[in-house]
Amino acid sequence: MSRAININATQDHVKAACAKRKVPISAIETLRSGGTRVVMNNAADTAIIAKAYGSKVISGEVTRTPTRMGSL
Repeated sequence: MSRAININATQDHVKAACAKRKVPISAIETLRSGGTRVVMNNAADTAIIAKAYGSKVISGEVTRTPTRMGSL
Protein backbone atom coordinates (compact mmCIF):
# COMPACT_ATOMS: atom_id res chain seq x y z
CA MET A 1 0.00 0.00 0.00
CA SER A 2 1.16 3.51 -0.81
CA ARG A 3 1.68 6.18 1.84
CA ALA A 4 -0.68 8.50 -0.09
CA ILE A 5 -4.46 8.32 -0.02
CA ASN A 6 -7.21 10.44 -1.58
CA ILE A 7 -10.27 11.05 0.58
CA ASN A 8 -13.64 12.63 -0.16
CA ALA A 9 -13.44 15.02 2.82
CA THR A 10 -12.09 18.47 3.64
CA GLN A 11 -8.53 19.06 4.76
CA ASP A 12 -9.75 20.11 8.21
CA HIS A 13 -11.75 16.89 8.58
CA VAL A 14 -8.78 14.75 7.52
CA LYS A 15 -6.43 16.61 9.88
CA ALA A 16 -8.86 16.08 12.77
CA ALA A 17 -9.26 12.37 11.96
CA CYS A 18 -5.49 11.89 11.85
CA ALA A 19 -4.99 13.80 15.11
CA LYS A 20 -7.69 11.72 16.81
CA ARG A 21 -5.88 8.52 15.81
CA LYS A 22 -2.40 9.98 16.47
CA VAL A 23 -1.40 9.44 12.84
CA PRO A 24 1.22 11.99 11.68
CA ILE A 25 0.77 13.65 8.29
CA SER A 26 3.75 14.01 5.96
CA ALA A 27 1.95 16.16 3.34
CA ILE A 28 -1.62 17.26 2.64
CA GLU A 29 -3.31 19.10 -0.23
CA THR A 30 -6.78 19.93 -1.47
CA LEU A 31 -7.59 18.21 -4.76
CA ARG A 32 -8.90 20.21 -7.71
CA SER A 33 -11.35 17.44 -8.45
CA GLY A 34 -12.68 17.57 -4.87
CA GLY A 35 -11.47 16.00 -1.68
CA THR A 36 -8.07 15.81 -0.04
CA ARG A 37 -4.82 14.00 -0.81
CA VAL A 38 -2.91 13.10 2.32
CA VAL A 39 0.47 11.39 2.68
CA MET A 40 1.34 9.56 5.89
CA ASN A 41 4.79 8.59 7.16
CA ASN A 42 4.24 4.86 6.52
CA ALA A 43 1.80 2.42 4.94
CA ALA A 44 0.51 1.18 8.31
CA ASP A 45 -0.72 4.70 9.18
CA THR A 46 -2.30 4.98 5.73
CA ALA A 47 -4.19 1.74 6.38
CA ILE A 48 -5.56 3.14 9.66
CA ILE A 49 -6.95 6.22 7.90
CA ALA A 50 -8.26 4.21 4.94
CA LYS A 51 -10.18 1.98 7.34
CA ALA A 52 -11.54 5.02 9.19
CA TYR A 53 -12.85 6.62 5.98
CA GLY A 54 -14.07 3.42 4.31
CA SER A 55 -16.21 4.32 1.29
CA LYS A 56 -14.97 7.93 1.31
CA VAL A 57 -11.59 6.79 -0.01
CA ILE A 58 -11.30 7.90 -3.64
CA SER A 59 -10.05 4.99 -5.74
CA GLY A 60 -10.23 6.54 -9.22
CA GLU A 61 -8.13 9.22 -10.82
CA VAL A 62 -8.04 12.68 -9.27
CA THR A 63 -6.91 16.08 -10.49
CA ARG A 64 -4.17 17.50 -8.29
CA THR A 65 -3.26 21.14 -7.83
CA PRO A 66 0.18 21.96 -9.26
CA THR A 67 2.63 22.68 -6.45
CA ARG A 68 5.64 23.88 -8.47
CA MET A 69 5.89 26.84 -10.78
CA GLY A 70 8.26 25.17 -13.25
CA SER A 71 11.69 26.49 -14.14
CA LEU A 72 12.45 30.06 -13.15
